[in-house]
Amino acid sequence: MLATSTITLFVLGTVLVLIMPGPTNTLLAAAGLRQGVRRSIRLSAAELAGYLVSISLWGYLLAHAAHVVSGLPTFVRTASILYIAWLAVRMWREAIALPESAQAAVGMRTLFVATLLNPKALLFAGTIFPAAAFAAWPVYLQTIALFGALLVPIGIVWIAFGAALGSGRVTWLKPGHMQRGASVVLGMFSLLLAWSTFH
Repeated sequence: MLATSTITLFVLGTVLVLIMPGPTNTLLAAAGLRQGVRRSIRLSAAELAGYLVSISLWGYLLAHAAHVVSGLPTFVRTASILYIAWLAVRMWREAIALPESAQAAVGMRTLFVATLLNPKALLFAGTIFPAAAFAAWPVYLQTIALFGALLVPIGIVWIAFGAALGSGRVTWLKPGHMQRGASVVLGMFSLLLAWSTFH
């Protein structure tokens, strides 16, 4: 089983990465905007399925490749840290843009494929998920269950956020300010990951 410190870092990293704007969250918010919370809530299942497939494949590949290339885990973690830092800078400069102009409803297949191809999956598999998750089934199941328990409510929050934007109830919330605040948190998390990797 996982140590408390490992679980804490995993939960923190998972929440921070899942809550950040990206292709999946943009689609969830757009679904909430166009379809409402009740009709969109089922999309959380497609998001979870997409992440489970992608993270499991990346984790398996990275775990087995690490036996051949010993420095691969450190390389992937370093690349992930740089990606998070770059994402934080990019988020600071750009505002959230929900694709309001698209008229088609967001479906399960669209969300599943977007999540399957989401670069966050590699970040989860190579950096945030503990290496033991891809070495032992009990740890894998514990980690996946915890991941799912965090992902579903965060996905619903994004759906509700989109629905609230559509109803005009959150006129006080400036997406640009929200995104800049999130970019600061993400930047701090990249420093925490760097410290845990190289300390």
